[in-house]
Formats: sequence, C-alpha cells, structure tokens
Amino acid sequence: MKSKTAFITGATSGIGKATAEIFAKNSINLVLCGRRKERLLKLKTELSKLTNVTTLQFDVSNKLEVFNAIKSLPKAFQKIDILINNAGNAHGLSTIQEGSIEDWDAMIDINVKGLLYVSKAILPQMVERNDGFVVNIGSIAGKEVYPNGNVYCASKYAVNALNKAMRIDLNKHNIRVSAIHPGAVETEFSEVRFKGNSEKAKNVYKGFKALQAEDIADIINFVVTRPPHVNIEDLIVYPTAQASATILNRE
Repeated sequence: MKSKTAFITGATSGIGKATAEIFAKNSINLVLCGRRKERLLKLKTELSKLTNVTTLQFDVSNKLEVFNAIKSLPKAFQKIDILINNAGNAHGLSTIQEGSIEDWDAMIDINVKGLLYVSKAILPQMVERNDGFVVNIGSIAGKEVYPNGNVYCASKYAVNALNKAMRIDLNKHNIRVSAIHPGAVETEFSEVRFKGNSEKAKNVYKGFKALQAEDIADIINFVVTRPPHVNIEDLIVYPTAQASATILNRE
C-alpha cells in the first residue's frame, strides 16, 4: 500500500480524519479534502511526518469547485488509487411536513450530489488504468427509515443505491466498490444536525458506548487492504448497545 494514494473527502473531522490518520500510519499517500482550511493545514502538518500529503479546500456540493480542485492536484498526487467518499451531513430532525427546504437541499446536495461530483471527477482515471477502489460511507439510515429522518434517510438510501450501481458499472474495469454503513458514531455529526446545540448532541450518545470514528477508520483500512480478489461489498456496523436505528440499550 505504500505506493498508493488515497483521496478522502470530509477529512477535517470524524471518520474522514481518523481514516487519514490510519492510512498515514500505513504510509498511504494522502489527498485530504474539506472546507475548513485551518483544519486541513493542521492535519497536513501532523500527517506529513508519516507520509506524503496534499490538501484541497472545496465544498463537495459545488460542482465547479470539485472539478477545478481535482484538476489542480500536483502531479505526484494525480493518480488516485483509493477514493473515500466520506463527506456527508444531516440537518435537522423533523417530520416531513415541518421540515426545512434549506435543510433538505443541504443534505441532498452534499450526501448525493457531492458523492456523484467527486466520483465523476476521479473514476475515469481508474477506468483507464483498469484498477481502483471506492469506499462510500453510508449509514444505517440508508437501510432503515426512522421517525423524523425522512430526507436524511432518503439521501443515504440514494448512497446505498449508488454504491450498488457503481459496483455493477465498474465491475468490468476491475474496480472494487464497498459501502460502510455505521450506526451511532460519536462525531460532530449531531452537532451539525442540531445546528450547534451541544446539549442535544450530547444526549444522542448518552447512556451507552457509541462507536468512535477510529472504529470505522479501522474497518475502512481493513476493507481496502484485502487481497485484490476480495471485495467486501456492504458492511453494517453498530455499537454493541444498538440493535436498530431506533433501539438502543441505554443505561
């Protein structure tokens, strides 16, 4: 894996950051992508001690930014071997009739369109080489609809469908495609969903041990380091306390 280059969206926090860290420990070259410049530069400084790192600052929901940023990659980082489509978000938690159109747009633009834009920009080179690996970070929300999850769940169902479609379309090009669907992971996810309400965010993980970003990163690393003839297609990961999207064994 030392000669491989991984492209990670949403690399400035949570699962993306933890994946970058474990990849760096395994000497995988990194293209770290995100919207927050200071965090990108800080992470680059830390991980450059372990591997070669470059950063791209863009919003995955902005088509022009995506294509222009990827075109600007230094030559040493232009060959992408592993694409981690990790960038995603949830905005709000309300019934369909009370939902915010702005929240809906944000989730669809980032979770669905963003994944498509980045994939569109990178996949052609993988097809040309007849080699590559794509990991799409989904959610149990893409497997099971829960109360007030409506549009977020719809966006993650779309990720699930696109993951399956990618595998079919890219199969003849020797490109492996996998999806990881986490349950409750303790990251900035809930802070974003509740628009900075820290108390609400903390209550999501209260009374049980949630998954940590490092747990999912470890699984991603396992998936991409399987022998070339092995493709882990679809993986759901729960914390032990969680039985479904709505059933949690809290203390």
